[in-house]
Amino acid sequence: MTADIIDGKAFAADVRERVAAHVARLTGDRGLTPGLAVVIVGSDPASEIYVRNKQRQTVEAGMQSFEHRLPEATAEVALLALIARLNADPAVHGILCQLPLPGHINADAVINAIDPAKDVDGFHISNVGLLATGQKALVPCTPLGCLMLLRDRLGSLSGADAVVLGRSNIVGKPMAQLLLRDSATVTVAHSRTRDLAAVCRRADILVAAVGRPEMVPGDWIKPGATVIDVGINRLPAPERGEGKTRIVGDVDFASACRVAGAITPVPGGVGPMTIACLLANTLTACCRAHGMAEPEGLTA
Repeated sequence: MTADIIDGKAFAADVRERVAAHVARLTGDRGLTPGLAVVIVGSDPASEIYVRNKQRQTVEAGMQSFEHRLPEATAEVALLALIARLNADPAVHGILCQLPLPGHINADAVINAIDPAKDVDGFHISNVGLLATGQKALVPCTPLGCLMLLRDRLGSLSGADAVVLGRSNIVGKPMAQLLLRDSATVTVAHSRTRDLAAVCRRADILVAAVGRPEMVPGDWIKPGATVIDVGINRLPAPERGEGKTRIVGDVDFASACRVAGAITPVPGGVGPMTIACLLANTLTACCRAHGMAEPEGLTA
């Protein structure tokens, strides 16, 4: 068997096109333009690249982009004051504070200071609780992207045996909640799970989000299963030159392809969906703020 490759890059491009079309209608018909504010504290290189990509794709989708760059030494009280101003700004429909934050700032305090209606990362405790209880929430972007890919591939997820490998607040836990909402039977597995290989082998859907390079070999995968690899790990690649690296997922792609029915590649799978879903969440937040119908197919 050779697995079908789930092209997250192409799917993300389609999501961005749908977002842009909806934004154009809002702007043309209502004179309303969704706005996304991104706050970055310090100069983490990975965050810098990510923020630049967010800013570019926000503008390309026809939205307003508000970027706030603060020095590494910014006091927590100053950051919270900025969040308060963004909460009160009617032009801002989505607020994202780029993580990680410097060690002297309490990330939970900052996240929970964001207006839940503008929390397009879906990390505020109110949105976490709403998702867990099956109510309308803004959903974390990466799990939302995974859900979109699964729905596109499988249609109904009802009754599917799903295993989420990883229990982080950012991916694992919300992913499990989303799968439950779509009536899958869900197991959350992790490093302490007994006979982890056997647990993974029974999954019709396997979502790997542990941050360990190529942890899941092909013989952990049920024949024909759909595998969503969330991992992004850098490994040395001396064959490419001194100091060069290669990016791999949490799944051993080569061996998994011989067993799975479908699989996301790394890179080019889940990664592009994260920013696309950030744009979708910003559009959703804007529509909710103005009492308008939410964009079809772009929410959980």
